[in-house]
Amino acid sequence: MIEKVNPSHPDKVADRIAGALVDLAYKLDENPKIAVEVLIGHGKCHIIAETSVKLLLEDVNSCVKRIAGSTIETDYVEIAQDPHLALNQQGLIRCGDNGIFRGMPLTEEQKTLSLIARKLYYAYPYDGKYILDKEKLIICQSNAERQELNNTLEKESHRYDITINPLGFWTGGTNVDTGATNRKLGSDMGDAVTGGGLHGKDLSKADVSINIYAHLMAQSYGKPFELSVAIGDEKVNGLPYWLIVQVAKTYIQNIGGFEKFAEWGLF
Repeated sequence: MIEKVNPSHPDKVADRIAGALVDLAYKLDENPKIAVEVLIGHGKCHIIAETSVKLLLEDVNSCVKRIAGSTIETDYVEIAQDPHLALNQQGLIRCGDNGIFRGMPLTEEQKTLSLIARKLYYAYPYDGKYILDKEKLIICQSNAERQELNNTLEKESHRYDITINPLGFWTGGTNVDTGATNRKLGSDMGDAVTGGGLHGKDLSKADVSINIYAHLMAQSYGKPFELSVAIGDEKVNGLPYWLIVQVAKTYIQNIGGFEKFAEWGLF
């Protein structure tokens, strides 16, 4: 059983904005330290960024309007990173968080719903959420008529018992619902377990680098992969932390950056 939400769901809009600001930070500094929280809804986008690099307000506004719409008003608060946390990263790349992490192999059900979600989003790039529970497929897709969705899902209808928009036509988006960063981790991580959120943080944060590393190891080994880390760790799982950060950095670069990572998460 798994739920996926698409990149236009309000929570994912918040994740994408946070990811876009992290991308901006990496354009200004090779190894920035940044953590971004976003709350968006009903024409307003509230952002708090704890950062070692200064982001220009015009660049922040540009990201918000590009992702969430030209009428969104942005309230941006930028705060310097805590000096104790900054000290932890001086000289070496050390683990930036405490946490427990369990990467899990993706199931065929999870992979299947991920493909269905992408298929629907490419046809209907609007707020949507989808559930696959054995033979039951639930489709809640905004700005689409049932018959249109039935036609799009003709192939899937031969395999699944499909429920489409049980309340009828709906519009969705940030004018209907609020969104916040890291509120859809089940959609982004499947059965994996994490001590923190994936989005809006630089690669020194274990919430990003260790989650990605544990996920990749679980897929490679085909079984759960567990780690616990402490802030300041220079080695994790017998490896230098900088090497795990590099693995995560390569993963992020290969998918196109932190904003792209925020669209669908780990699968």
